[in-house]
Amino acid sequence: MQTAGTNSPIGIGRATVHLFAESGCKAIYICDIYDTHLETHKRELNLLYPNVDIHPRKFDAADERSVKNVVEEALRTYGRLDIFFANAGISSGKLFTDTTDEDFMRLLRANTLSVFLAAKYAAKAMLQNKPYPTGSIIGTASVAGIRSNAGGTDYSASKAAVVSIMQTCAYQLSGTGIRCNAICPGIIETGMTKTVYDAARARGTQSKIGQLNPLKRGGVADEVARAVLFLASDEASYVNGQALPVCGGLSAGHPYVLGKLA
Repeated sequence: MQTAGTNSPIGIGRATVHLFAESGCKAIYICDIYDTHLETHKRELNLLYPNVDIHPRKFDAADERSVKNVVEEALRTYGRLDIFFANAGISSGKLFTDTTDEDFMRLLRANTLSVFLAAKYAAKAMLQNKPYPTGSIIGTASVAGIRSNAGGTDYSASKAAVVSIMQTCAYQLSGTGIRCNAICPGIIETGMTKTVYDAARARGTQSKIGQLNPLKRGGVADEVARAVLFLASDEASYVNGQALPVCGGLSAGHPYVLGKLA
C-alpha cells in the first residue's frame, strides 16, 4: 500500500501547504503517519515564508486521540482553527475478489475514518471561533468516489464515503458558517501513484496516462492544491457540501473508445 499526506515530496498535501503559506496563513500544522520529509518541508517553508509558524506532527490520522490532540493544541496556541484539510489516504490496487475483510476495513479506516474524525474535531473547534463560528473543512475524496472505473472497489467505496461525509456534515452544520467540501482528484502524479508513473516511463507509455480525459494527460499536485486553496478561502464562501472534481474532465462523460466520436 502507498500513502498520501503531507509527508510525500510530490504529494497534494505538500503542494497545498505551500499555497496556504504563500497566501498568508498564520500557522500550519503539517501532519502525516510518516515523518521522513516533514522536517525538510518545515525548513523549506520557514525559508520561503518566515512569518508562518510551521508545526510538523507525526501521527495516525485515523487515531481519534491524535486528531483531537492536534486540534486542541492549535486552539490553545492560536485561539482558533480556520481550515482543516483531511488528506490522508492509501490505495491497495487489489481486485475485490482478492480483498479480505481486513484489507477492506484497513483501507476504510485510513481513507474514511480519518476524514470523519477530522470533520468531527475541526467542527467542534470552529464552532468556538469568534466573533462567530466559521471555517472550511475539506476532505480528499477522488473521482473514483463519483463513478466507477477510476479505482478499485475498496478505494472507490472509501472515497464515495468521504463525499457523503462532507455533504452530510455540511447540512448538520447548517447556520454555523462552517463549510464542508470534498476535493475529487483524477490521476495525479503523487507518492501514491508514483509506481504507475514510473512503470509507464519505463515502458515509454507515459503519454497514455490520462488519455481517457478530455485534456489527454495526468495532473500534478499543484493543480489539485489550487482547488483546495479555493475551497479553503473566502473566494468559495458560497460553496458548501460539494464534491469538486479536478480530473481533467474524466468525470464529465462516460467511457468511450479512443478515436471514436464521444
